[in-house]
Amino acid sequence: ALTVRFITRRFIGDYDPTLEMIYRHVALIDGEMVHFEILDTAGQEDSLQIEEKIKWGDGFAVVYSVTDRCSFDEVMRLCFLINHLHASPKRGGGGAEQPPVVVVANKKDLQFDRMVSTQDGENLSKALKVPFYEIS
Repeated sequence: ALTVRFITRRFIGDYDPTLEMIYRHVALIDGEMVHFEILDTAGQEDSLQIEEKIKWGDGFAVVYSVTDRCSFDEVMRLCFLINHLHASPKRGGGGAEQPPVVVVANKKDLQFDRMVSTQDGENLSKALKVPFYEIS
């Protein structure tokens, strides 16, 4: 839903969250046309699949639901994998600059179902040294 909202500027509630999709989008950012290829993962990958997808990406929005503690608990592991895989010599890294990463807490509007506090998200993002946003 987050990806579709970014591309279409509309909220679409009817979608299958288990389908992986690649979206292509062009946006004007700071006066420059930017071409995006966004891989919206289904979040159902095994370790090998997720590593291949991380190697594919140049920037990452690691999204969790504030109503799902397990999704929050995955953030640290995913950020570690991103840093590890992009620093590997196979990727031409070997100390290369890390890709941009942002942690996004979604479903902020569902206050009564909340299982992860804003403070938890802020603390994690500070520990990971990445920006944090809480959205709906």
